[in-house]
Amino acid sequence: MTDTKAPSLLLWAMELPRGALGLGQLFWDRNMLAAGPEGDGRPVLILPGLVNADRSNFAMRNYLNRLGYRAYGWGLGRNLGARAIGPEGEKLFERIREIHDETGEKVTLIGVSLGGIMARMAAHRMPDLVREVITVSSPFAGSPRATNVWRAFEWLTGDRIDDPKVVALGHEVAEPLPVPATAIWSASDGLVNGAICQEPGCRNVEVRSSHMGVQVRPEVLLAIAKILGGE
Repeated sequence: MTDTKAPSLLLWAMELPRGALGLGQLFWDRNMLAAGPEGDGRPVLILPGLVNADRSNFAMRNYLNRLGYRAYGWGLGRNLGARAIGPEGEKLFERIREIHDETGEKVTLIGVSLGGIMARMAAHRMPDLVREVITVSSPFAGSPRATNVWRAFEWLTGDRIDDPKVVALGHEVAEPLPVPATAIWSASDGLVNGAICQEPGCRNVEVRSSHMGVQVRPEVLLAIAKILGGE
Protein backbone atom coordinates (compact mmCIF):
# COMPACT_ATOMS: atom_id res chain seq x y z
CA MET A 1 0.00 0.00 0.00
CA THR A 2 1.23 3.50 -0.82
CA ASP A 3 2.70 5.43 2.11
CA THR A 4 1.90 9.12 1.68
CA LYS A 5 0.90 12.15 3.72
CA ALA A 6 -2.49 13.75 4.16
CA PRO A 7 -3.30 16.77 1.97
CA SER A 8 -2.03 20.15 3.14
CA LEU A 9 -3.92 22.31 5.60
CA LEU A 10 -4.51 24.85 2.82
CA LEU A 11 -6.23 22.30 0.60
CA TRP A 12 -8.19 21.09 3.61
CA ALA A 13 -9.33 24.63 4.44
CA MET A 14 -10.44 25.20 0.85
CA GLU A 15 -12.69 22.13 0.74
CA LEU A 16 -15.96 23.85 1.70
CA PRO A 17 -15.76 26.82 -0.71
CA ARG A 18 -14.48 24.61 -3.54
CA GLY A 19 -17.26 22.11 -2.89
CA ALA A 20 -19.85 24.87 -3.12
CA LEU A 21 -18.28 26.08 -6.35
CA GLY A 22 -18.52 22.56 -7.75
CA LEU A 23 -22.25 22.50 -7.12
CA GLY A 24 -22.58 25.75 -9.03
CA GLN A 25 -20.62 24.28 -11.93
CA LEU A 26 -23.22 21.56 -12.24
CA PHE A 27 -25.60 24.26 -13.48
CA TRP A 28 -23.13 26.50 -15.29
CA ASP A 29 -21.49 23.69 -17.25
CA ARG A 30 -24.49 21.42 -17.73
CA ASN A 31 -24.12 21.64 -21.52
CA MET A 32 -20.85 19.72 -21.11
CA LEU A 33 -22.84 16.69 -20.00
CA ALA A 34 -24.58 16.43 -23.36
CA ALA A 35 -21.36 14.93 -24.72
CA GLY A 36 -21.88 11.77 -22.69
CA PRO A 37 -22.37 8.65 -24.86
CA GLU A 38 -25.72 6.92 -24.85
CA GLY A 39 -26.15 4.23 -22.20
CA ASP A 40 -26.83 0.56 -22.86
CA GLY A 41 -29.39 -0.02 -20.12
CA ARG A 42 -27.06 -1.85 -17.74
CA PRO A 43 -27.76 -1.66 -13.98
CA VAL A 44 -25.50 0.71 -12.05
CA LEU A 45 -25.40 0.84 -8.25
CA ILE A 46 -24.02 4.05 -6.72
CA LEU A 47 -22.50 3.91 -3.23
CA PRO A 48 -22.22 7.18 -1.25
CA GLY A 49 -19.27 8.50 0.71
CA LEU A 50 -18.80 8.65 4.46
CA VAL A 51 -21.87 9.97 6.32
CA ASN A 52 -23.66 10.61 3.01
CA ALA A 53 -26.81 8.89 1.80
CA ASP A 54 -28.43 8.35 -1.59
CA ARG A 55 -29.53 11.99 -1.79
CA SER A 56 -25.88 13.03 -2.23
CA ASN A 57 -25.76 11.09 -5.51
CA PHE A 58 -29.07 12.30 -6.93
CA ALA A 59 -27.40 14.26 -9.74
CA MET A 60 -25.29 11.28 -10.78
CA ARG A 61 -28.25 8.88 -10.79
CA ASN A 62 -30.38 11.35 -12.71
CA TYR A 63 -27.67 11.90 -15.30
CA LEU A 64 -26.99 8.21 -15.83
CA ASN A 65 -30.70 7.46 -16.09
CA ARG A 66 -31.07 10.16 -18.73
CA LEU A 67 -28.23 8.60 -20.70
CA GLY A 68 -30.05 5.28 -20.69
CA TYR A 69 -28.63 3.34 -17.75
CA ARG A 70 -30.59 1.93 -14.83
CA ALA A 71 -29.04 3.75 -11.90
CA TYR A 72 -29.86 2.59 -8.37
CA GLY A 73 -29.25 4.05 -4.94
CA TRP A 74 -27.99 1.68 -2.32
CA GLY A 75 -30.98 2.18 0.01
CA LEU A 76 -28.97 1.66 3.20
CA GLY A 77 -29.23 5.17 4.66
CA ARG A 78 -26.15 7.13 5.62
CA ASN A 79 -22.81 5.48 4.98
CA LEU A 80 -21.50 4.78 8.46
CA GLY A 81 -19.30 1.89 7.46
CA ALA A 82 -20.22 -1.48 8.93
CA ARG A 83 -23.09 0.18 10.77
CA ALA A 84 -24.73 0.64 7.36
CA ILE A 85 -23.68 -2.44 5.41
CA GLY A 86 -23.43 -4.99 8.22
CA PRO A 87 -20.35 -6.41 9.99
CA GLU A 88 -19.40 -8.54 6.98
CA GLY A 89 -20.96 -6.35 4.29
CA GLU A 90 -24.00 -8.62 4.07
CA LYS A 91 -26.53 -5.81 3.55
CA LEU A 92 -24.56 -4.41 0.61
CA PHE A 93 -24.09 -7.86 -0.90
CA GLU A 94 -27.82 -8.50 -0.62
CA ARG A 95 -28.55 -5.21 -2.38
CA ILE A 96 -26.29 -6.25 -5.26
CA ARG A 97 -28.02 -9.63 -5.45
CA GLU A 98 -31.42 -7.93 -5.52
CA ILE A 99 -30.43 -5.77 -8.48
CA HIS A 100 -28.84 -8.73 -10.25
CA ASP A 101 -31.97 -10.84 -9.76
CA GLU A 102 -34.23 -7.98 -10.88
CA THR A 103 -32.29 -7.20 -14.06
CA GLY A 104 -30.68 -10.52 -14.90
CA GLU A 105 -27.38 -8.69 -15.44
CA LYS A 106 -24.13 -8.15 -13.61
CA VAL A 107 -24.10 -4.88 -11.68
CA THR A 108 -21.69 -2.01 -12.30
CA LEU A 109 -20.61 -0.40 -9.02
CA ILE A 110 -19.73 3.28 -8.69
CA GLY A 111 -18.40 4.22 -5.27
CA VAL A 112 -17.65 7.70 -3.98
CA SER A 113 -14.88 7.91 -1.35
CA LEU A 114 -15.70 5.29 1.34
CA GLY A 115 -18.33 3.92 -1.04
CA GLY A 116 -15.54 3.08 -3.48
CA ILE A 117 -13.73 1.01 -0.86
CA MET A 118 -16.96 -0.89 -0.30
CA ALA A 119 -17.45 -1.34 -4.04
CA ARG A 120 -14.00 -2.88 -4.37
CA MET A 121 -14.65 -5.17 -1.43
CA ALA A 122 -17.88 -6.36 -3.06
CA ALA A 123 -16.14 -6.97 -6.39
CA HIS A 124 -13.48 -9.09 -4.70
CA ARG A 125 -16.04 -11.18 -2.87
CA MET A 126 -18.75 -11.57 -5.51
CA PRO A 127 -17.13 -11.12 -8.95
CA ASP A 128 -19.80 -13.30 -10.54
CA LEU A 129 -22.37 -10.54 -9.85
CA VAL A 130 -20.22 -7.44 -10.50
CA ARG A 131 -19.49 -6.22 -14.03
CA GLU A 132 -17.18 -3.29 -13.35
CA VAL A 133 -16.07 -0.91 -10.60
CA ILE A 134 -15.56 2.85 -10.83
CA THR A 135 -14.20 4.61 -7.76
CA VAL A 136 -14.42 8.38 -7.29
CA SER A 137 -11.91 10.01 -4.92
CA SER A 138 -11.74 6.75 -3.01
CA PRO A 139 -8.65 6.21 -0.80
CA PHE A 140 -8.33 2.45 -1.28
CA ALA A 141 -4.62 2.17 -2.03
CA GLY A 142 -2.88 3.54 1.03
CA SER A 143 -2.92 4.28 4.73
CA PRO A 144 -6.04 5.96 6.16
CA ARG A 145 -3.62 8.41 7.77
CA ALA A 146 -2.97 9.82 4.28
CA THR A 147 -6.36 11.49 4.70
CA ASN A 148 -7.74 14.32 6.80
CA VAL A 149 -10.83 12.33 7.71
CA TRP A 150 -9.55 9.19 9.43
CA ARG A 151 -10.50 10.48 12.89
CA ALA A 152 -13.99 11.31 11.65
CA PHE A 153 -14.17 7.82 10.14
CA GLU A 154 -13.36 6.27 13.50
CA TRP A 155 -15.87 8.43 15.35
CA LEU A 156 -18.71 7.90 12.87
CA THR A 157 -18.23 4.20 12.16
CA GLY A 158 -16.95 2.94 15.51
CA ASP A 159 -14.07 1.20 13.71
CA ARG A 160 -10.43 1.87 14.55
CA ILE A 161 -8.08 2.14 11.61
CA ASP A 162 -5.45 0.04 13.42
CA ASP A 163 -7.92 -2.76 14.19
CA PRO A 164 -6.56 -5.93 12.55
CA LYS A 165 -9.86 -6.52 10.76
CA VAL A 166 -9.84 -3.00 9.29
CA VAL A 167 -6.19 -3.34 8.30
CA ALA A 168 -6.90 -6.68 6.60
CA LEU A 169 -9.81 -5.14 4.69
CA GLY A 170 -7.54 -2.32 3.56
CA HIS A 171 -5.08 -4.79 2.09
CA GLU A 172 -7.89 -6.72 0.42
CA VAL A 173 -9.44 -3.74 -1.37
CA ALA A 174 -6.02 -2.54 -2.54
CA GLU A 175 -5.42 -5.81 -4.40
CA PRO A 176 -6.11 -5.77 -8.17
CA LEU A 177 -9.76 -6.52 -8.89
CA PRO A 178 -11.02 -9.56 -10.80
CA VAL A 179 -13.27 -7.22 -12.84
CA PRO A 180 -12.51 -4.08 -14.90
CA ALA A 181 -11.72 -1.15 -12.63
CA THR A 182 -11.32 2.59 -13.08
CA ALA A 183 -10.20 5.09 -10.45
CA ILE A 184 -11.13 8.76 -10.76
CA TRP A 185 -8.88 10.92 -8.59
CA SER A 186 -7.73 14.50 -8.00
CA ALA A 187 -4.31 15.82 -7.06
CA SER A 188 -5.98 18.84 -5.42
CA ASP A 189 -8.28 16.80 -3.16
CA GLY A 190 -8.23 18.40 0.29
CA LEU A 191 -9.45 15.41 2.29
CA VAL A 192 -7.67 12.40 0.80
CA ASN A 193 -4.31 12.21 -0.93
CA GLY A 194 -4.89 11.56 -4.62
CA ALA A 195 -1.95 9.15 -4.69
CA ILE A 196 -3.94 6.61 -2.64
CA CYS A 197 -6.99 6.91 -4.89
CA GLN A 198 -5.33 5.11 -7.81
CA GLU A 199 -3.24 2.03 -8.48
CA PRO A 200 -1.36 0.42 -11.37
CA GLY A 201 -3.97 -2.27 -11.97
CA CYS A 202 -6.65 0.33 -12.64
CA ARG A 203 -7.42 2.69 -15.44
CA ASN A 204 -6.71 5.97 -13.64
CA VAL A 205 -8.50 9.17 -14.67
CA GLU A 206 -7.36 12.46 -13.15
CA VAL A 207 -9.80 15.33 -12.64
CA ARG A 208 -9.50 18.73 -11.00
CA SER A 209 -11.78 18.72 -8.00
CA SER A 210 -12.17 19.10 -4.28
CA HIS A 211 -13.32 16.05 -2.35
CA MET A 212 -16.57 17.56 -1.15
CA GLY A 213 -19.05 17.68 -4.01
CA VAL A 214 -16.86 15.64 -6.35
CA GLN A 215 -19.88 13.51 -7.28
CA VAL A 216 -21.71 16.50 -8.80
CA ARG A 217 -18.86 17.99 -10.83
CA PRO A 218 -19.66 17.94 -14.57
CA GLU A 219 -16.11 16.83 -15.38
CA VAL A 220 -16.53 13.82 -13.11
CA LEU A 221 -20.01 12.92 -14.37
CA LEU A 222 -18.82 13.11 -17.96
CA ALA A 223 -15.77 10.97 -17.16
CA ILE A 224 -18.06 8.33 -15.65
CA ALA A 225 -20.31 8.41 -18.73
CA LYS A 226 -17.33 7.96 -21.04
CA ILE A 227 -15.96 5.08 -18.97
CA LEU A 228 -19.32 3.32 -19.03
CA GLY A 229 -19.55 4.01 -22.76
CA GLY A 230 -16.22 2.33 -23.40
CA GLU A 231 -14.25 5.46 -24.29
